[in-house]
Amino acid sequence: MNWLNRRVRGFRLVDLVALGLLVVLILGVYLAKTVAGGERAKIATVERQIVAENARIRLLQAEVSHLEQPARIERLSETYLGLAPVSEKRVADLNDLPDLARKPLALPVKAVEVTPDPTRMAPAEPAAPLPVPTQVAER
Repeated sequence: MNWLNRRVRGFRLVDLVALGLLVVLILGVYLAKTVAGGERAKIATVERQIVAENARIRLLQAEVSHLEQPARIERLSETYLGLAPVSEKRVADLNDLPDLARKPLALPVKAVEVTPDPTRMAPAEPAAPLPVPTQVAER
């Protein structure tokens, strides 16, 4: 008798092996589909994060372009730094450069006053100790 034709409880052994393989294949496909679904959910989450980050990048680029506007920078430099456009009288010729090099760039700076050291200002003798109360007040 051949092992292909051998019968177990009325079923051929080949049929039982084929049924077992079919069950294993069905479970394998089900598990693969479940894992793929989880991966698909992770991919969708990452894609949503990418879209949100791209939107944030566009927003930050718009903010940078607003902050870098020359008119705004000019207004801020005039307001806070006291800067102004260079006047025509400040333009020099090439022949004037040696004379300009001999001139000082700015007025002399006023000397800074030094703050006295508090440890040197301390009195020579320590202060007298506070008197100790001899009687406790009762309520």
